[in-house]
Amino acid sequence: MEKIVNIKFKEFKKSDLVFVLKLLPRMKEDIFESLVNGKFGFIIEENNVNKGILIFTILWEKIPFIEHLIISENERGNGIGTKAILEFENLMRNKRFKMVMLSTQVDENAQFLYRKLGYIDNGAIFLENSPFDQPAELFLKKTL
Repeated sequence: MEKIVNIKFKEFKKSDLVFVLKLLPRMKEDIFESLVNGKFGFIIEENNVNKGILIFTILWEKIPFIEHLIISENERGNGIGTKAILEFENLMRNKRFKMVMLSTQVDENAQFLYRKLGYIDNGAIFLENSPFDQPAELFLKKTL
C-alpha cells in the first residue's frame, strides 16, 4: 500500500537558514537572503515537520527551473520528492507557465524519478577541468 503524502510548501523565511544549511551546507547567507526576498525557495513540510527544500528560479522570464530539490536523508523513499515535484508543477501551471526544467548530476539517482514523472533529457554540461569539476550535469524538461 502506497503511503499518502500530504505536503505543504512554505516560502523561505530568514529563520529557515539553519534547516537549509543542514541540507545544503554550501549555501551562502547572502544568497539565502535573496531567495527569501525573491520568494524562490520553499520548505517542504509534512504534518508541520520540515522534510526538505525546493529552490528554483525563472529562466528568461518564462521557464521555471528547479535548482535544488533536497529531501532530508531519513525521509527519502517516502514519496515526498514525488509529491513536491507534482505540487511545484501545479503551482507553475496555475501561474500559466508552459514548461518546467531541472538538472541533476549524471551520477545521481534523482534522474530516474524525474523521468518517471515525465521529464525528458534535454542535454548536459560538462564541467571537468574547471573550477566546478564534477560529473556532467544533466538537464531535463517537462511540458506542463
